[in-house]
Formats: sequence, structure tokens, C-alpha cells
Amino acid sequence: MDLSTIYEILASALRMATPLLFACLAGLYSERAGVFDIGLEGKMLMAAMTSAAVAYLTGSAWIGLGAGIVASLIFALIHGLASITFRGNQLISGVALNFVASGATILISQAMFGQGGRTPPLNGAARFQEMTLPFADALRPVPVLGPLYADVLSGNAILVYIALLCVPLSWWVLYRTRFGLRLRAVGENPESVDTAGVSVVRLRYGALMITGILCGFAGAYMSTALQAGFGREMTAGRGYIALAALIFAKWRPWYALWATLLFGLLQALALRPDVIQGALHLAIPGPALDAMPYILTVIVLAGFVGKAIPPRAGGQPYVKER
Repeated sequence: MDLSTIYEILASALRMATPLLFACLAGLYSERAGVFDIGLEGKMLMAAMTSAAVAYLTGSAWIGLGAGIVASLIFALIHGLASITFRGNQLISGVALNFVASGATILISQAMFGQGGRTPPLNGAARFQEMTLPFADALRPVPVLGPLYADVLSGNAILVYIALLCVPLSWWVLYRTRFGLRLRAVGENPESVDTAGVSVVRLRYGALMITGILCGFAGAYMSTALQAGFGREMTAGRGYIALAALIFAKWRPWYALWATLLFGLLQALALRPDVIQGALHLAIPGPALDAMPYILTVIVLAGFVGKAIPPRAGGQPYVKER
């Protein structure tokens, strides 16, 4: 396996990791606030369908992105009403939203376009195009770092760079701002936050709105950048993989980046069976390679759930003391 192949796999891993990173950071905000959100998958799926449909109808990927974020925010608001306002079971609410999104996306896209639950292919301005970063060609001859910058980091859609920027931004928000301090306190000890005169309900709703925005980015990226349109169940369990990556990352933004890149690398390798078979000199079936990210998800959940300590108030509805 030569260096050019390695760079191709790394570039593919970055693209595959982008929706996982958005979703992982989305779960980070909600769970840090004490709201477990199994519904990341449903928000991503609804955003993917809405973004592709609106982008096709308007011819603008940016308008599609905005529509996808709105659709995801509506689902986040529903989850907030069920789990925060009405103090319902957070896990059941999230699973219910996943089922609703699974059926609604197919029903709506079939009614709009009549293509078996898919949207028409996107092209031109209806898709986010690849961007060449400054000085990419000039830096390419530099050993190692040059190709990494020119061939791996450069040449991606703008949403890839937004996802990468969300990592330091999330770290700064959570650990260097008053909002982040209160958000983390709500997930650990909401009673103390309430005693200090800060609304627990408002903070948790704020966290869910951020979750909805990030899931909107994740879904829009999948249908308007990674692929050219929406397909049935196109998220393919990525919301659950993002939750596993969140546990693996111990609810920390920088760790979330590396965890999602690991899952993205496995997905990229699954697309290159020739590389795996050539390196191991074994004929590995394609379905086995496709299952690798999900196998890692099971391993992470089995091995890290007991070791990674979640926010103490996670999953517990807060009842204000009178």
C-alpha cells in the first residue's frame, strides 16, 4: 500500500467522520445538560430528507441546509416537550422520534417526488461543492505535511471545515463561558443551579436547540455534500454510532474528534476491500467489512459504558422544589 492510497483513505475517513462528529457534538451538549438523546438518528434523517428536498426545489444547498436545521429543531423541540416539560422517559421519547422520522421521511419524499422514498439527484448549486484551501498546491511538495494538507484536508465541502471548527468552539463554550459552566452544572446537580436562581428548564431547552442545529448540519451534509440526494434510511445507524463515540470520548469535545475519526476510518476502509485484502492477504467478505463500524460500536458500548462516567443527572427529569 503506497502513500497515495493512505492519503486517499484518510481523506475518505475525514468525509465519513464529519456527520458522526456533528452528531457526537450534538449529543455532547444534550447529555452534558442531563438530557439523554437517543433521537440523534431521527433528527439527522429528517434533516437529510428536508435538506435534499428543499435544495432540489430551490437549487440552493444553503437554503436546503437552513431547512434541514429547522426540521431538526422541530424534532428537538418535540423531544424537549416530552422529556423536559412533561417529564417523560427520555430514552423512549428519543426512540419514538427515530421511528417517526424513519416513516415520515419515506412518506414525504414519496409524496413529493414519487421515486420510492428518494429525492431526485442534486447537482450544481444544489450541492455543496469541494473547496481548495489556500496554498494547497504550493504546499503539496512538502514531505508528509504537504500531502496531508493538500490531499486530505483540502478538497472537501465547507461543512467538513465547519464540523472541525465546532470542536474548539464547543470546548470554549463548555469550559470557558458562563453558559457552559451552568450547562455542565445542570447535568451534574440541577438543584444547585436552581438554587442559584438559574432556570434548569431554560438551560436544558437551550442545549437541545444546539443539539438540533448540529444534527441539522449532520443530516444536510449527508444528503447535499457526501451524497447527491436523499435515500431511504441513509443515516444507516450513524446516530447510534455517534452515541457510542460520545461514550468512547467521555463527553469531551477533543476526544469526540478522535473517536469519530476512528469510526470514520473504519467506514472508509469498508469502502476499500482491496486495501484490506492486500494488507492481510485474506479474502474478507464485503458485508464483514461493512459491519466493522457497528462491531466497534458494540465493543465500545460493552467495554466503556461502565468505565466512562456520564453526567450524574443524565436521564432524570428535574422537578423544581417549591
